[in-house]
Amino acid sequence: MNQRQQEIITLVQQLGFVSVETLSHDFNVTPQTIRRDINALCQQQLLTRYHGGAGLSSNVENVEYAARQVMNLEGKQRIARMAANQIPDQASIFINIGTTTEEVAKALLNHTGLRIITNNLNVAAILRSNPSFEIIIAGGVVRQRDGGITGEATIDLIRQFKVNFGIIGISGIDPDGTLLDFDYHEVRVAQAIIENSRQVFLVADHTKFDRNAMVRLGSIDQIDDLFTDRYPPEHIVAMLAEKNVALHTADDTSSAECLTEKSN
Repeated sequence: MNQRQQEIITLVQQLGFVSVETLSHDFNVTPQTIRRDINALCQQQLLTRYHGGAGLSSNVENVEYAARQVMNLEGKQRIARMAANQIPDQASIFINIGTTTEEVAKALLNHTGLRIITNNLNVAAILRSNPSFEIIIAGGVVRQRDGGITGEATIDLIRQFKVNFGIIGISGIDPDGTLLDFDYHEVRVAQAIIENSRQVFLVADHTKFDRNAMVRLGSIDQIDDLFTDRYPPEHIVAMLAEKNVALHTADDTSSAECLTEKSN
């Protein structure tokens, strides 16, 4: 996926629908080029093609795992480094399902003595290369598509712990602050992680702002820290301040990291 296609996705998520004519003008390319971009994004189930333009894909089914792995990868890596920098050695951590949380796992590899409970087989495989880590994998049903583990056994195991940090991903953040996802079973696990973590980190790239999904996970005020790659829309920033959620942003236009601290 090229930079223009990523920006097309962002525009569609912000506006709900964009026309070929508008995109052609905004990017200074031919309508044929835009149509090729839209076709490519629709093939990856990132957008839905309509007459004259493109709109959001379904709110009942997420993008395929292989596509999510490469979507905005650099942004996810920057998010992961920020989150990992906030985790001390010898900490206990929950890490749940998601491609951004998997990048956090990679960024944690230089730590020492972490104790990690996860329902993500990919996270466990990443972290096992550090011999100082203790890794506990939740039992349950393994999803073939992405190595996620869900079910009652998963929730039961998570509820046996009270950890320092819970690191969760999300599929969408509604304008009213509702945290949204696509899988009811996955959401129940994430809710258990939130309930049993002393500090909750939400790692979400900018494409998740105002994105629609069907299942309600919870509310933004259940999160302590939000890590993202770009400065969020103003209504999201205002809501985070109102709910006392710390915002950590690695803006694409600068190598510096911007941090809005949680107020006392």
